[in-house]
Amino acid sequence: MFHHLIRSASRLTLAVTVALSMAACSHGSDDAEQPPAFTVDHGVYKVPDSSPLRKELQVQPVQMHQAPHARIFPGIVEADPTHTANVLPPLTGKVLELKVGLGDHVTRGQLLAVIDSGDLAQAYADNDKAKDALDLAKKTLDRARAVKAAGGNATKDLEAAQSGYNQALAEFNRAQTRLGAVGGEQAAQGKRPMQITAPASGYVTTLTVSPGTYVNDATASMMTISNLDSVWITANVPESDVGQIAKGENIHAVLAAYPDQVFNGTVSFVNPVLQPDTRRDLVRAVFANPDAKLKPNMFANVSIDIPQPEQVFVPESALLMNNDNISVFVETAPWTFERRTVDLSYDEGDGTRVLKGLKASDRVIVKGGVLLND
Repeated sequence: MFHHLIRSASRLTLAVTVALSMAACSHGSDDAEQPPAFTVDHGVYKVPDSSPLRKELQVQPVQMHQAPHARIFPGIVEADPTHTANVLPPLTGKVLELKVGLGDHVTRGQLLAVIDSGDLAQAYADNDKAKDALDLAKKTLDRARAVKAAGGNATKDLEAAQSGYNQALAEFNRAQTRLGAVGGEQAAQGKRPMQITAPASGYVTTLTVSPGTYVNDATASMMTISNLDSVWITANVPESDVGQIAKGENIHAVLAAYPDQVFNGTVSFVNPVLQPDTRRDLVRAVFANPDAKLKPNMFANVSIDIPQPEQVFVPESALLMNNDNISVFVETAPWTFERRTVDLSYDEGDGTRVLKGLKASDRVIVKGGVLLND
């Protein structure tokens, strides 16, 4: 409340000036005694008709309205997991070429790396053997049908040829599916190296391989591609405050990199489970990031507008320091006031919330009250 003290001091100076003016008038040529600027009787302050304070005091009714209270929490920028892809090699092998570097932007289908894989060569060989077996089974079936049509073959021979063909076809389909799954090309002739392409567009945010290294674990990510066209800003909200925050509330973020810019959004996710180590909840909002200004792992101060019930608001100019209390002058009749102690809540841009001491119908001095402050 230091700002209230400063303002009170300035108003006290004005009070002294008014008092001196009144004193000067009281020593005029006719030495007539001037009436007091105000009187106090059992806590009731009255400003008479002739008092110069009537020009200094401004009275208005208190305001009643609902206004959210902004709470500030630490936050961090995160890549959206739904727009993040880990690039896994379908088979093991040696990295022959690496076509991208850390931080590069890639597009969907772009070549990322070339790997020499014995497993891929085996997949090609299996596909070739299955195709050859299918061709032979087809010829055998055609021959059995022709002999059967000429009356020189038993039905069981035709059935055996048909079964052989069906099995060869199934094995060929399996080999082709396997070859396609590991990145092979159906029409390729001979051995081809395995080509790793981008599953999505975005930036290469992690990279764990280099040319000449071996990829021995097909479940380990070679690199991560993150689409940063939109990102999360995640606030860490203490357990004591999480009950006041809900999806859809306004959220504002300020980052150290852009201290003069406010990023505005709405809460899109409130984690149903607290973090066991910090006892905090994760509250997230999605922010558009077309120019990539918001980078993952940036720290942010996140302000969330928490709804409040309808409350009394008064201007800060109405508040006066009285010993250890904050008080206001409440009008009980025209130009008649009483001092009333108030309990305050949060200071907002449009005034100060009053929790106790005032009601909706009250009128208070909002300007010049320091002139009555004794």
